[in-house]
Amino acid sequence: MDRPELSTVAELLKPITWFPPMWAFACGVVSSRKSFSDNWDLIIWGILLTGPWVCATSQAVNDWFDRHVDAINEPNRPIPSGRMPGRWGLYIAVIWTFLSLLWAWRLGTWGFAATTLGLLLAWAYSAPPIRLKANGWLGNTACALSYEGLAWATGAAVMLGGSMPSQQTIALALLFSLGAHGIMTLNDFKAVEGDKQMGVRSLPVQLGVVNAARVACALMLIAQWTVVILLIKWGAELSAIAVLLLSYAQTPLMYRFIKQPIEKALSVSAFGVPLFVAGMMVSAWALRGLQEVSE
Repeated sequence: MDRPELSTVAELLKPITWFPPMWAFACGVVSSRKSFSDNWDLIIWGILLTGPWVCATSQAVNDWFDRHVDAINEPNRPIPSGRMPGRWGLYIAVIWTFLSLLWAWRLGTWGFAATTLGLLLAWAYSAPPIRLKANGWLGNTACALSYEGLAWATGAAVMLGGSMPSQQTIALALLFSLGAHGIMTLNDFKAVEGDKQMGVRSLPVQLGVVNAARVACALMLIAQWTVVILLIKWGAELSAIAVLLLSYAQTPLMYRFIKQPIEKALSVSAFGVPLFVAGMMVSAWALRGLQEVSE
């Protein structure tokens, strides 16, 4: 039986996509206020779990069940191009799922439970009969919660020895998940034609590209501005100003994106999203500072 080359396997697992959940986990670590130096093993183990294992699994699962859509939108991907022969795409998705669960044991009950939930969402997102991605509202919600909220809360909980993170931590994790819903929509603009042909009701397909662009931008901004309000309420005014300025820096990109959604989606992803995730870390450090003051 033909086997794929290692470079093709790496391409299937898409290392470039691992950053968001790894970053969110790191935000959770920061917001926990626990010592970094005393917990480097947990931190590194958790970051590797969220990226090279769980996120990579989700990419393999998605590419296998999207192979027919990708044959239209992106035929050069490993599976539709034939560089990933036979059912190897599915085999890798299954193997990575079990390896992720084994890796998660090291992070205790919370880490294992969160990993299980994340993997279930990854399969439910792509695989029939559930296939959440068939509806842009449901699919993007599942991705946003997994990549941002779940990873953030897990980072905090692991550092806290499995205890429930604070209400402030949960609030920030959920708000940035809301904003991440808009970020997930950015990825749908490159696949509009294929999605239409294959019955995938992404937001650009459901709402039209202009309205979908407006919704994506609105969710990103509403999430960040709500975080600003909460930070002010909690007494972290300087951090609130920083998050506000970062959100304003995104607005020129968003304006051009709404004018030309297909052409400018990539520019928002490349330049706007880094500003968004910078606000996540600013907020995490603000929460850490607030906890230190309160003690």
